[in-house]
Amino acid sequence: MDRYQRLMIIHGFLVIAVAMLAGFMLIFNLIGGFEFWPGKIIKFDVYGTEAGWVRAHSGGIMNGILVIVIALTLPKLKLGAQSFAWLAWGFIYIAWSFTLFYWIGNASNNRSLTVGGNRLGEADWLSIIGILPGLPSVVLVLILLFIGVKGALASKGED
Repeated sequence: MDRYQRLMIIHGFLVIAVAMLAGFMLIFNLIGGFEFWPGKIIKFDVYGTEAGWVRAHSGGIMNGILVIVIALTLPKLKLGAQSFAWLAWGFIYIAWSFTLFYWIGNASNNRSLTVGGNRLGEADWLSIIGILPGLPSVVLVLILLFIGVKGALASKGED
């Protein structure tokens, strides 16, 4: 279990670090470049929208925190070795797949919300790259949360 906790904490921190980079992308998007000296901006364009970078920044931070919090709860759960492995690797996968979704969806015509076109735009190759890794995560997160609840209920009264 210690190994899984360490892995989850490491990946949680890494996901948060990528989210912090999204915060820089948000700033660059808002001001149209990088201010290297007060009032002196090196102008360049950043792909995506302000709202997309806000989501990549705040969503990534929350996903990283989620993985760390789940890691810290592992000792309180009464589960078998395989369930611990599923929780650890599953939440790591979920956090990274959503991180990929945020970054690529911000460049996609349809925000990578569908494989085909939607009211936001037509599908493109980025749509597929952005959504496919995240699709299993939408179901997997519910399954893993159920496993966590089951483990917490099974450990009732063991403190």
